[in-house]
Order: sequence, then C-alpha cells, then structure tokens
Amino acid sequence: GASPSYSMWPSELGDFTWNSMSGRSVRLKLVPVQSLSELERARLQEVAVGQLQQDCDLGCQITIPKDGQKRKKSLRKKLDSLGKEKNKDKEFVPQAFGMPLSQVIANDRAYKLKQDTQREEQKDVSDFVASLLPFGTKRQNKELSSSNSSLSSTSETPNESTSPNTPEPAPRARRRGAMSVDSITDLDDSQSRLLEALQLSLPAEAQSKKEKARDKKLSLNPIYRQVPRLVDSCCQHLEKHGLQTVGIFRVGSSKKRVRQLREEFDRGVDVVLEDEHSIHDVAALLKEFLRDMPDPLLTRELYTAFINTLLLEPHEQLSTLQLLIYLLPPCNCDTLHRLLHFLATVASHAEDNVDKDGQEITGNKMTSLNLATIFGPNLLHKQKSTDKEFTVQSSARAEESAAIIAVVQKMIENYETLFMVPPDLQNEVLISLLETDPDVVDYLLRRKASQSSWVCMHVRGSAHAHPPAAEFT
Repeated sequence: GASPSYSMWPSELGDFTWNSMSGRSVRLKLVPVQSLSELERARLQEVAVGQLQQDCDLGCQITIPKDGQKRKKSLRKKLDSLGKEKNKDKEFVPQAFGMPLSQVIANDRAYKLKQDTQREEQKDVSDFVASLLPFGTKRQNKELSSSNSSLSSTSETPNESTSPNTPEPAPRARRRGAMSVDSITDLDDSQSRLLEALQLSLPAEAQSKKEKARDKKLSLNPIYRQVPRLVDSCCQHLEKHGLQTVGIFRVGSSKKRVRQLREEFDRGVDVVLEDEHSIHDVAALLKEFLRDMPDPLLTRELYTAFINTLLLEPHEQLSTLQLLIYLLPPCNCDTLHRLLHFLATVASHAEDNVDKDGQEITGNKMTSLNLATIFGPNLLHKQKSTDKEFTVQSSARAEESAAIIAVVQKMIENYETLFMVPPDLQNEVLISLLETDPDVVDYLLRRKASQSSWVCMHVRGSAHAHPPAAEFT
C-alpha cells in the first residue's frame, strides 16, 4: 500500500504529535468523545476493550455491547407484531417508550425529516401563490425559479430510505468537520484498499455480511448528537423550571397527566413542554422512559463490569469507568452524557443559597447521592426481577443496589471528565487505523488540525500513559 504521509514523534511522555511529510504537525489534545468521527468511535470501542482486558482486573468478561437493534425477536414478540400489523388502524405502534434506544432516535429522525419536507412544501405553495398575485408580477420570475428548485430538491427526499430500523446519517450540512468527505468510500476511487480500512479488527468470520456493509458506511465525521427528543425536552424543561423545586424527583405526579404526555410522545406528536406542565409530571415521564427501555442505558452486558469498578483502587475507578463508557453504543453514550449533565446541574442546586440581593434561595435537596438512589436502578440493572427473587436474595440485593448507587453517584460527580478522550487513547485509535488505511488517518488528522475550536477543558495525565510509539514510515 501507499506509505502514510504522517509519522509520529512523541517528544515527551504524554505528548502525542503526528508530523506530516509536508512539515505540518498535529498535537493530539484531550477532546470530547462526541467530537470524534463515527469511525474513530467504533475503533475507540476496540481500543478500550483491549485496555480493560489487559490492565483492569474487573473479574468478568468484557465485550462491546450490541446495539439494541440486533437482538433477535422472540417468537412471542414476532406473533405480537404480526398481530399489530393487522390491527394497525386500531392501535398505533409506540414511537418512544419500551423500544431500543437506536430505534427511538431513528423514529425521531424520520419524524423530523417528514416535518421538514412538509414545511418546505408549504413554503413552496405560499411562494407560488405570492408570485401569482397581481402585485407580485415583478417578483414573479425570481420566485418561480426559486420555488421550482426547492420543489425539485424536496421531491427527492421521500425516495431516500426513511425506514425506522436504520438511523439514517445526519444531513451533511449539520455535521461538524472541516471537509465534506463523509465516509471512506468518498475518499478516492481505488476503493479496494479503503474498504479494508473499515473491516474493524474483529475476526473476519465473526462479522456477518450485513455488519461488514455497515462498517464500510461508518462516517469520517462526528455523528449528529444522538439523544432522544423526549430526554432532551424533559431535561431542558426541568433545567429551566425545576432547579429550585424541593425534592424534584421525590414528590408524586399526576398519573393521568403523565400517561397523556407519554401517549403524545408515543404518537410522535411534536410535544412542546411549557411553563404549565408540572415539573413533577415531567420528572416522572423521564424516569419512566429510562425504566421502560428494553436494555438499560448502561446495558446488561456491562452490568457486572460497572459494578466491579468499585473493587478497584479509588484512582483506577474513574479511568476504568471512562473506558466502559467508551464501549457503549454512541446513542447510549450521548444520551448518558445528556442525562448526567442534567443530574449534575440539579445536584449543584441542592444546597440553600443566597442570591446577589441577599435573598435566601431554597435548595432542591437533591444531592448526587439522592439522585443516584433514584436513577441508579433505572440506568443499571440485570433484568426485571420477579417478586420471588426479591424475597430470596434481599440482603444480596441490598448490597447490589448500594453498589449501583455508588457507581451512578461517581458518574454524576465526574461526568465532565468521563466523556473526554485523552491523547494516548486517540493515538491508539489512529495507530489502529494507520495499519488498515493511511489515507483515512491523513484525513482525520487534517480535520483535527482545523478543529482547534474544540478547546479542551483541562489536560489530565491518563492513568495509563503509553511509552512513546515508534515512528511510522
């Protein structure tokens, strides 16, 4: 293959700088995980698994969780869904509750696409009408041509696949990244080598044809933030109206109103949470959404690993939690980030305070411990337990739920650090990509160089810095 145009010269431990043949150099900095491209995030999952297996003794098997989409349907569910197809007009298929997270996000996207298309069409009609009015004669030609061009552009969209099963890539205009190339196949015409770049380094036979095809489509740009509309709306509403509310998640809500909100979100209505929506109803809705997810946000596969971080030395716990968070599917990772950011904001208003005029402001009393106690069991659990299990292992259960609370509390208190990716790990990702495709690395480094607007918050030495990597030629 072609020789890479970058080589690495780590000048000192913890400084990862890549130099191009043309003399440009890129120094890797601490960056938010959301700023990495889809491809880098997929590789980061593998790098993280490797490190967890090698350096962290969690006493359990660690695997990359499958995205919720791939779970096989049970026969019972298949029959149910066949029944639903027949009764489609009688009952609707929910859009938000009790389904895999990636599906919820795909539904949100399909809904937004439909809305945008409708808006465009309405605009075209009104432009056209305006152009026909007698006073519009001067503007007529200009208006007509513009409405025609936008008509042709909207008429193309419905042909794109909007099937809810595959989250479609975010529209290009939305993507951050200095260059417009999107996936490896766009990089150049000799695709054979480029396609190899995306055979993620799992054993080839473990990957089905479908997965291989998916890997080739992984984007070289950051994925548009994958957070369900419902989670974002609830968090925003509570951040705006609820931070001073005492016991915000403890006070009862109106079951009837919560059910009504739930049904609106499930129908795919554009729910706008206004001042009049009760804070307690919105809080209950958010908890219900998380509780009803078929696979918890932190995934069943990683349940034991998350709990076992508590067995490590305190200084190792955070770096291990960080690696486990990188393993989550991007939609789980982004949604967790949104939720923890919100919970940390609530906790920062827990204590009574005095405003600038000397007026006392009552705190909401929801400390990170209280919030972890309420949210922990919804975010991290093995399976829905039966009543019988509860009575049998109540003491073991109490210990386990204390562990769940401790892990989630640590996440709330350190969420800013947990979602940053240190330079040594980005370096491992780039080295892993360099082996399969140098052109991709070149592109990603150019983007990193132009992305210095991602100012990182604070560089912290990684708990396991790597020895300087060899130079690549």
